[in-house]
Amino acid sequence: MEFSLPAEHRHVRTAVREFAEDEIAPIAQDIEDEGRFPAEIFERLGELDVMGVPVDERWGGLGGDTLMYAVVCEELGRVSGAVGLSYAAHTSLGSKPIETFGTDAQRERWLEPLVTGEHLGAWALTEPGSGSDASDMDTTATRDGDEYVIDGIKQFITNASVAGSVLVKAVTDPDAGYDGISTFIVSPEDDGWTVTTEWDKMGLNASPTCELQFDECRVPADRLLGEEGDGWTQTKQTLDGGRISIAALSVGLAQGAFEAAKSYATEREQFDRPISKIDAVRDKLVEMDRKIERSRLLTQKAATMYDDGADVTRIASLAKLDASETAREVGEAAVQVLGGYGYLTDYAPQRFYRDAKLMEIGEGTSEIQRLVLGRELGL
Repeated sequence: MEFSLPAEHRHVRTAVREFAEDEIAPIAQDIEDEGRFPAEIFERLGELDVMGVPVDERWGGLGGDTLMYAVVCEELGRVSGAVGLSYAAHTSLGSKPIETFGTDAQRERWLEPLVTGEHLGAWALTEPGSGSDASDMDTTATRDGDEYVIDGIKQFITNASVAGSVLVKAVTDPDAGYDGISTFIVSPEDDGWTVTTEWDKMGLNASPTCELQFDECRVPADRLLGEEGDGWTQTKQTLDGGRISIAALSVGLAQGAFEAAKSYATEREQFDRPISKIDAVRDKLVEMDRKIERSRLLTQKAATMYDDGADVTRIASLAKLDASETAREVGEAAVQVLGGYGYLTDYAPQRFYRDAKLMEIGEGTSEIQRLVLGRELGL
């Protein structure tokens, strides 16, 4: 992948990789077992100046592009899916929409603390009954003088319990369909909402996934992001970038699983030789590497097109679909290479395998990606 990355991107990748290997990898299984959000890791990522990679320097960001951001997501996912997921949700969902759709006053108040690492960001779209139809929304925001009153429940919200701000989608005009959805910046200091549940999950337990209850939560009118009714258009644009994030994170998970399997296979001996010399194992490793490189190229193409201002609905969906399936397939293959050891939590492949499954669900399931791709092909 060296040939496709500019020097500045390689420099950032090297810095993040060194940090990830030195400070995240040694605790990756521990924080998963404990279900502990590693706040100290995100403080250090802020000190490394990567909490706002794709955000303009004017607002305290690094001023990088989506390709650079994808590189960082991959490197974090390579050692910890949970750290990578919280980072991706913070950046593409919790921070970037404020820069893209917010006012200067909102950027100064809400974006700058996010990109410096002072706060973590979150994005609340999904509801208990909405599933893949994210537009099927019961949460409402009613104008009352200089405030909006938010009522409803949000489900499966990454980072909400540790966030300094949450971008909440709510219906402001029930009769307007998609055009009746708006976005609001909600603070933990606002009365009228609580985190009712932090879910125990199959994987990624060091990244909090929450249910939120809004009960007459009052926010000032200046917390509206953009205009009333802009929420669904904002969501579709945000999801294009979010799918690139998940694709990059998936590539990282697959790379981490592959490296663990390759290392084991070259050291483990059976029949007086390393198992990497056995045809079945060698061929499995070759196939893993092939899938990863394909998914990485698709992801980097999507990120580059996004930076060029192209319509990336198709390519972002394609990258997300391909990379998420690669992560799951490579994770499973890595467990198989290690045999019985692959099933033990002392070895990393089982964690990559469990973490990878969410990549096929979040930011639109694989089934939804195929629906999107069919539409893009005119089918």
